[in-house]
Amino acid sequence: MNRDLPIIRTTPWSLGLILLVILAALQASALPQRLDYWLYDTAITSHPAPTSANVVVVAIDDRSLGQLGRWPWPRSRHAALIRKLEAAGARTIVFDVLFPEPSADDSDLARAMTAHGNVVLPVYLSPPTSQYLLNEQLPAPVLAAAAYNLGHAHVELDSDGVARGLYLYNGLERTLWPSLSLAATGAEPMRQSDIDVPSFVNVRNEYRAVPMTGGAGTLPTYSYAQVLQQPPSSEIFRNKVVFVGATAAGFGDVLPTPFSGLSRPMSGVEFHANAYSAQSQGLLIRKAPEWMEYALCLLTLAMLCVLLPRMRPTRTLFACLATMLGLGLIFLAALFGARVWIPVANALLIPLFAFPASSGLRLAMTNRFLNRQLDDLARSPQVSLPEPGRRHPAQLLDQLKALLQPEGWLLTTGKDILSCKGLGTGDIPERLTPGKWTHLDGRSWICLQRGPQSYILGLTLPNDLGREVIQRYLQRLDLDAEAPSRHYHPSRENISARIERLRSATERLERMQQFIRRSFERMPDGVIVTDELGVIRFANGHIEEWFREPMPSLNGLPLANLLEGHDPRETPPWHETVSDTLTLQQSRTVDLRIHNKDFLIHFAPFALPEVEQNGIIANISDISELREQQRQHREAIDFISHDVRSPLVSQLALIEQLKRDPAHIEPSQLEQLGKLARRSYHLAEEFVQLARAEQLTETRFYECEFLAIVENARDSVSEQASEKGIRLQLQGTEDLWLKGNAELLERAVINLLTNAVQYSPEASTVIIQVFQAGHLACLTITDEGSGIDPHELPSLFDRYRRQKRSELSGVHGTGLGLSFVKTVVEKHRGEITVTSTAGEGTSFTMKLPIANPLT
Repeated sequence: MNRDLPIIRTTPWSLGLILLVILAALQASALPQRLDYWLYDTAITSHPAPTSANVVVVAIDDRSLGQLGRWPWPRSRHAALIRKLEAAGARTIVFDVLFPEPSADDSDLARAMTAHGNVVLPVYLSPPTSQYLLNEQLPAPVLAAAAYNLGHAHVELDSDGVARGLYLYNGLERTLWPSLSLAATGAEPMRQSDIDVPSFVNVRNEYRAVPMTGGAGTLPTYSYAQVLQQPPSSEIFRNKVVFVGATAAGFGDVLPTPFSGLSRPMSGVEFHANAYSAQSQGLLIRKAPEWMEYALCLLTLAMLCVLLPRMRPTRTLFACLATMLGLGLIFLAALFGARVWIPVANALLIPLFAFPASSGLRLAMTNRFLNRQLDDLARSPQVSLPEPGRRHPAQLLDQLKALLQPEGWLLTTGKDILSCKGLGTGDIPERLTPGKWTHLDGRSWICLQRGPQSYILGLTLPNDLGREVIQRYLQRLDLDAEAPSRHYHPSRENISARIERLRSATERLERMQQFIRRSFERMPDGVIVTDELGVIRFANGHIEEWFREPMPSLNGLPLANLLEGHDPRETPPWHETVSDTLTLQQSRTVDLRIHNKDFLIHFAPFALPEVEQNGIIANISDISELREQQRQHREAIDFISHDVRSPLVSQLALIEQLKRDPAHIEPSQLEQLGKLARRSYHLAEEFVQLARAEQLTETRFYECEFLAIVENARDSVSEQASEKGIRLQLQGTEDLWLKGNAELLERAVINLLTNAVQYSPEASTVIIQVFQAGHLACLTITDEGSGIDPHELPSLFDRYRRQKRSELSGVHGTGLGLSFVKTVVEKHRGEITVTSTAGEGTSFTMKLPIANPLT
C-alpha cells in the first residue's frame, strides 16, 4: 500500500462537489419531477378541499342518452334545460358543450340564454383538421352574442398524463380567454398588446393547480334527463352555479386526476366545477417561481455541506432526516398556508444522497486509516512466543537437554538414530500417541509428526523429587500443533478480511495489555505511575496491600500525600522529592517505612513518546527481609564477639596456665577445658544447623513418617532425661506420613525435647503426644517446669534471645535452638505455638501438613 497517497477527507468542498454531480445527473432523469408530483398528490389527496355550497353539475350521462336519444341533441333541448334551471333559480349556467356550427334551433337557444342572462359557453382551441393550423373554435355567432361570457375549456395535463390544474387564460394572438370557472365569475378576456406572436401560437397565462374535493362524483351531480323531465327544484339550483357537460362513458373528455389516476378518470365538466369550487373559496394554488426552487436547493446543499463534515456519524443521519422533515414542513406550509406549490424534490434529494455520500467519504478515510494502522500493527512487536510445535525435533531435543539436564535421551526417525545417550531403539514403547507424552519407568516418550516424517523423542529424567514435576510440565507442552501460516494480500482484501485483520490486531493489543497488566501485578515490587502533576494514575496490587489503601482511593491521589500520610518526614519532605523528580527530570532513591516494614522507593521520571506529557514511575521494593538479615548479621557478629569469643578466650587462658606448670595439671582443670571446648562446639553446631534450615527447599523433601521421627528424637535425649530422673512419655501409635526433610525435623524435635528436659525439675514427666487433627500432623511436648514469663513469649523464637529466668537459674543456652525449630517448621509450611503457665509448665505444639490429606 502506498502510504504517500492523501487521505480522502470529508470537507464542505468535497461533499458539495459530489452532491452537485449527483444532482446534475438526476436532472437528466424524470425522478425529481415525479417526486414533486407524488408529494403534491399525496398532500392533496390526504386533505381534500372543501366543496363549495353553490356548485352543481348537470351531467349528460348514460341515462340521459338512453332517455333522450343519441347525441347530438337539438339545441332547443338545451334551451328547455336553461328555462328549467332559470325557473329553479340557478344563478349562472356554464356549458362544457361545444356549439361551433350554426343550427336551425340556434334562435331558440339564444332566446333562452338571453332570457337567463348568465349563460357561459366554451371556447376550444384546435385545428379544424389535421392539415390546418391551430384555430379558435367559437360558438355559433348568434349563440356567442347571446352568451353572458365565453371561457376556454382546456385542462392542462402534466408530463405524467395527470390533470392537476389549468391556465386561467388561454388563447391565440393578443386575446386570452378566461377558463370556464373564471368566466363564470364574469372575468373578461385578457387583451395583450405587449406581445407579438403568430396567430397560430397558443398563448397561456397564470397556471393554477386545482385542489379537488375528491374523485369523480364527489360534487353534487344530477342527470340531464332528470332535470329536464321533472319540475324545477329551487331547493337544489337556487343561486347556484350549474355546470352542464358530458360524463357518459366514451363521450366527452376524461381526465386522470390525483384522486383517480387511470382507474376512474374525471370528466372535463367536473374538473371545471372543481376549479370553480376552489376558486370561489380562494383555494387555487400557484406554482412558486423557479428561483425559489433553486434557492431552496442551494441553501440545503450549503447547509449540509457545512454541517455534516463536523458531525459524528450517528448525528449525520439525524441531521439528514431532520432536513428532509423540515423541507416537508416547508412544502406543506406553503401549499396549505400560502397556496403556493414549491417543488422541493431536488432539495429533498440532497439530504437523501448526502448521508451515503458523507458516509462513503468517511468510510474511505476510515478504510485508508485502518489499513495504515493495521500495517503498523502487523509490524509491531508481538507478545506471543514462537510455538514449540513448529520447531524441528533435533532443536527441541537440544533445548530440552539444556533445560532439564536428562540423564539419557534418544531421537529417531524411522530406523535412523539422530541422537542418543543411554537409550536405544529397543527401549521405545510399542504404542505411542502422536503429540502426547508417555511416561514409563522414569522415561518420557513422545511421537512427533513433522510433515511426512515421524520422529520419536525419549528422555531419561533424574530420579529425584523433581521428576514428577517435570513430567507434568512436559504434558503441558504442545509439541505437535503446527498452525497454518497466514498470508495477507492487501490488493485483494475485502471488508471481511479487513475486519478479520482488525479483530486479530485488537486481540493482539488486548493480549499485550493483559501481559503488561499481569506483569505489573506479578512483579515482586510495587509500582506507581503518576501524571505530570504527581497524581497517581496507576498502582499495582502490592501498593494496595502494603499501604492498606483501597485501589479506588489510590487513583487520583497525589503521590506526595500518600507518602506523607504513611511515613511523614521533614528532611527532605516528600513533596520536595516528587517535585524535584518532575522538574529536574532526575531519579531519586529514598528509604520508606510503612506499617513497621522497611521499603526502598525509587523515583524515575518518564516522558510519553510523541506527546508532551511526562510523569513519574515509582518502584517500591520491600527490603524488610534484607534489613532483618542485616540485623541478624549484626546480632551474629555481636554474638560471635561475645558468646563464641568468651569460651575461646577462657580456653586459651587455661591452656597458658597449664603450659606454665605442666607438672601439676589437675583433673578439674581438664574438665573445665573440656566443658569450654564442648560449649564452643555446641555453638558452632547450632550455627550450622540453623544455616541448613534456612537453606532448606522443597527439592530436598521426601516422604517420611512423623511418629518414627519423634521416636528417634526421644531416643536421642533419653540418656539426658535419665540423668535427671525425668520420664519421657510418648502417646501416639498412628503412622502420619509427611513430605519433608526427616533429618531436620528430627533435629527440631530434639531441640524441643532437650529444652523440656533442661528446664524440668528432676523426677518429673515430659509428655510427648503425636496425633492427627484434620489434615495436620501434630506434636505436643508438655513439661512440668517453671514456665515462661508472659512478656517473653512474643520474642521466644527470636535469635539470640534467652529467658532471663533461665539465665539467672544457671541454665545457659545459645538462643538459636528455638529459632532453628521455627525455621524448620515454616519451611515445611507448618506452624508452632507455645502456651505456658508460671510454676506449672510449658507446652510446645508443632503442626505440619500431611502428605495426602484425602487418603
